[in-house]
Amino acid sequence: MSDILLELKNVTSGYAKDIDVLVDINLEIRRGHVAGLIGLNGAGKSTLIKTICGFIAPKTGEVIFEGSNLSTVKPHQLIDYGICCIPQESSLFPFLSVEDNLLLPVQSRKSSFIGWEGRYEEVLDLFPILKQKRRQAAGELSGGQQKQLEFAKAWIIQPKLCLVDEPSIGLSPKIAEEVFVWLEKFTQSGMGVLLIDHNVRRVVQMSQYLYVLSLGKITASGTQDMFTGDLHGQVKEWLGLNF
Repeated sequence: MSDILLELKNVTSGYAKDIDVLVDINLEIRRGHVAGLIGLNGAGKSTLIKTICGFIAPKTGEVIFEGSNLSTVKPHQLIDYGICCIPQESSLFPFLSVEDNLLLPVQSRKSSFIGWEGRYEEVLDLFPILKQKRRQAAGELSGGQQKQLEFAKAWIIQPKLCLVDEPSIGLSPKIAEEVFVWLEKFTQSGMGVLLIDHNVRRVVQMSQYLYVLSLGKITASGTQDMFTGDLHGQVKEWLGLNF
């Protein structure tokens, strides 16, 4: 079995026929590894996730997951392939209870998520506040608690690949660090992770391999070692910025 979970091969995509947001993107995500994606606002990071998830069809190129082309797969079918997305905006149903949000992904596919009952009890132990508030509407939780719920929901279904967009934005430093600890737990279980976050230094620390996205193109990529040291200077050079 190949270590490569997901490949983007020469992918070009965008929202309008004659306007390309992403141009000739090549990217790999491996099992048990974090692939970090660095770029300014407007570079195309969220567009890349939407392209992987099928909300935007590639104009050229392929999105390959475990050898299968995802071009005909609908976004709601990704969970059947073992792909989960934790978006920057909340994906919770605010009027449903914490418990209902946690169990929603497995309700119609319980046979697909072997051992989910044990993981449900595990997340209640690991996130005591969710256990305490499991009958409460998810929309009544604080931002940090909602983010915990997003990660707990992903842990229950144990995806092969998790796409994580700006997990620490708007969170206190303490809660943000807990989020990164959970990402480490994800990869230790064998998941592959694509991580996007405004905290560039933390993304570098978390990632085994990194990509720099600038104006829709990958302008640099490499292992963690290539991105350590004078991080500020390197990022300034790769993104072509004047700080």
